Amino acid sequence: MITTHVLDTARGVPAARVPVELDFFISGQGWREVGRGITNNDGRIVEFGEPAAAGVYRLMFDVAAYIPDAFFPSISITIEVRDPNEHYHIPVLLSPFSYTTYRGS
Repeated sequence: MITTHVLDTARGVPAARVPVELDFFISGQGWREVGRGITNNDGRIVEFGEPAAAGVYRLMFDVAAYIPDAFFPSISITIEVRDPNEHYHIPVLLSPFSYTTYRGS
């Protein structure tokens, strides 16, 4: 399972209503969208709709939809799912001029 949590560190609040696309990489074909969501009032997307299989995934965050004048209008985070039975939680700490991410729990 892949989940995310976006926090607005400039304002000290969850980043609600951030559109996020989840893509899966298929060798020889490129990226295929496998999920899409918008962060809830707590800044979370708890399900993208399709359980994760082993492979490489990309989360695309439409930051400009949340911070129109953001220095980084979009964020692309690529991860590798090695064990589809594990939970892959990707927090993003966001501000108008920076972002930080890590594997959460």
